[in-house]
This record gives sequence, structure tokens and C-alpha cells, in this order.
Amino acid sequence: MSQNHAIKEVTPLRETECFTVFHREKEKFDFPYHYHEEYELNMILHAKGAQRIVGNHVEEIDELELVLVGPNLPHGWFNHNCESKKIIEVTIQWHQDLFSERFLDKNQLNFIKRMLSLSRYGLHFSSDTVKQIAPEILNLHKTTGFDSVIKLMLILRDLSIAKDTKTLVDGDMLLDKSLTHRSRRLDSAFEYMNRHFSEHVTLKDLADQVNMSEVSFSRFIKKRTGKTFIDNLNEIRLGHATRMLIETSNTVAEICYQCGFNNISNFNRMFRRKKNCTPSEYRLNFSGSRIFV
Repeated sequence: MSQNHAIKEVTPLRETECFTVFHREKEKFDFPYHYHEEYELNMILHAKGAQRIVGNHVEEIDELELVLVGPNLPHGWFNHNCESKKIIEVTIQWHQDLFSERFLDKNQLNFIKRMLSLSRYGLHFSSDTVKQIAPEILNLHKTTGFDSVIKLMLILRDLSIAKDTKTLVDGDMLLDKSLTHRSRRLDSAFEYMNRHFSEHVTLKDLADQVNMSEVSFSRFIKKRTGKTFIDNLNEIRLGHATRMLIETSNTVAEICYQCGFNNISNFNRMFRRKKNCTPSEYRLNFSGSRIFV
């Protein structure tokens, strides 16, 4: 699969939060090949025979699976030859700027800095490493607040010095430079959309925000993201909608309007196209726990 076939996921992780942990038991893999701006550490247990695709690297996985994926690197796991009906999956996502460059430049953090840098190629950890670190990852969702941040850093520290770690993608040819290169104008536009996603946002609003004409901004965002202004806005709205479906008891209709959609049927159709299920099915099928720290 190529970057062109990957779906951009706008995760429900807010700027004010450090990371999110998604812990669940499931019978199958049902999330499409996708990419997002956050780092992702994904541990999968008891899914031997499933297929992992990271960039252009395709491989059948074993019983113990742990992969670190860098920002905007397409990835996905698929049923393939997996016969297990009791798959355990723990997904940890955090912002690119959770650990600043100046912080990572300190001597004691050299190994973590190197590991995060290599994650743009996808990092696969050995089964021995998974056996050692699995208890910490499995228990991370039970911890909140400052302690959970410390536990995440300890997990990353242990992984950064682990043996027999390998990269999955060869070279940079796979990474779309238009996705990894962010300009101040693009950052400003996305910040505006994230602040006002529940409101009526127009192309003119964003163009004014970045001091461009509507025509120029329309071309600019399409060139930089590969999507139109309204497609980017709707993806942000869907990201917030998935969070509300997990965290609140609001009805689907309430979430639809709270996220800036003004048509429930259009919301359902768009949600199904991106998530392969309706909002109601997403909520019903959701099992496990997700915490935002």
C-alpha cells in the first residue's frame, strides 16, 4: 500500500493533554490503513498470523507484537491469517512536541531521542523486549496524572536501550514531504479549525486568519495536505466526534451538531466512510478503556 491509499486520522488527543492510552480486547482488526501526526506505540498480544503494514513493509506478526510508529508514517494491522478471538491491543499516542528538542538534547535522553528519530521508519521490538515491558504497558491505563507521564517516560527509556530492535521501512522515499513539512500558516489554520470546529467555519475565515486570499489559501491547503479546506475541517470534526462517542453519553444527534455538522445523515455517511461503521455502531462496538492524560 502507498501513502495515497492511507486515510488521515485526526486523533481525539487535545493539545493540552500529554498522551492517550487505548486498552481493549477484541476479536478482529477493523481499522483502515492510516496515518496521523502523533507518535504511536502499539502493542498487540495473541494475534499470531495477523498482517502488519508499515509504509511499504508488509509482514505477518507473531504472538508478541510491539511497534513504534513516527508521525505521518502510514500503518495498519489486518486479520490476514489470524484465528484468535481474544486479541489484546494497547495503543499509546502522544504529540510530537511532548518532549521538546532542548529536553531531548540532554545527555541522559540521548537514547530516547535516537529512538524517536528512528521511529519515522517504524521500529519493531523483539519478543524478549515485549515480554519484559508488557506488564508496564498493560497497566499504564490504570495510572493517571503526573505518575502516568513518569511511567510513560520509563517505558520509553527501557525501549530505547532494548536489544534486537529493527527498522521496518527502508529510506525516506515513503514519507510524503508535504505531510511532514508544516508551515506557520498551516499550523495557524489547523489551530483555528481545532478551536472553532463546533462553529460555522468558512474558507474566508481561514484565509483571513493566515492573511491570504480565499483562492490562494484554497490552493495552499490542498497542495500541503492533499485535501480541500472542508475535507480537513470535517476530519477534525470527526476526530472530536469519536472522542465524544467514547467519553460522553450524548446522543449521536447531539454529537453531530456539537461537532459542527448540520445534517445527521451527512454525518453518518461521512463517519462510515472514515471509520467503516456508523457512529452508533462505533459506540456499541467500543470495548475497553481509553484515558487522556
